[in-house]
Amino acid sequence: MGKGPGLYSDIGKKTRDLLNKDYNFDQKFSFTSYTSTGLAFTSTGIKKGEFFLGDLNTQLKNNNVTTDIKVDTSSNLFATVTIDEPAPGLKTILSFTVPDQRSGKVELQYLHDYAGVSTSIGLTPSPITHFSGVIGNDTFSVGGEVSFDTASGNFLKYDAGLSFSKPDFVSSLTLTGKGDTLKASYLHTVSPLTKTAVGAEISHSFSRSENTFTIGTQHALDPLTTVKGRLNNYGKAAALLQHEWRPKSFVTLSGEVDTKALHNSAKVGLSLILKP
Repeated sequence: MGKGPGLYSDIGKKTRDLLNKDYNFDQKFSFTSYTSTGLAFTSTGIKKGEFFLGDLNTQLKNNNVTTDIKVDTSSNLFATVTIDEPAPGLKTILSFTVPDQRSGKVELQYLHDYAGVSTSIGLTPSPITHFSGVIGNDTFSVGGEVSFDTASGNFLKYDAGLSFSKPDFVSSLTLTGKGDTLKASYLHTVSPLTKTAVGAEISHSFSRSENTFTIGTQHALDPLTTVKGRLNNYGKAAALLQHEWRPKSFVTLSGEVDTKALHNSAKVGLSLILKP
């Protein structure tokens, strides 16, 4: 569905993506291959300092059912089964991790032109339940989310937020951390042709009486090459250069420097994603 308020997780997402998406300060390699039957295999490796982490993901799509099975280097198995639109606007997601017996969870998502609802419950005798809802349209939306631990009888999360969007900008205001943190974000699209945009996120912690902010921008040098940059109030400046050298295959070079401690080494990361 192209219209509607989306889900609660969509509030502020465009600004978060501008400020955080694709930044990587490790060495990452990902390769995807497909069989003639539509089975997809994705191998991913990440080098973090002296450590190497990897996983193998298998994805099978059959009509409206998608099954993902992933195994990592720690011998953990992650499985997710997604049933897309068994009824109009409805999506069902079943996930679990082996050997974690408490990880099983079933989630239902429903999207409507004027509402978006997501609810999940753990598959245990004393599960954690989660509910989020949004009402509005593709211009204005307001909603909240709640997580409750039935074992302890405590609320793990209760957040609220609102979003206002126009073709050239999107703004949001959220109250997170059980009412402790107020966040405001804004993204302005300067030129859709060159994907030029600027964005900012400001947050205030009531318990610590502390303010933080991050500003960022992006610009497409050509249809296949994008540059991004960001700076926060702690003096951390980061930039990336991403090139789509073939369809769905990207090479991304990222770097970050602490402007308040220039004697420290800069962080540099390389990401290579290959898809046929």
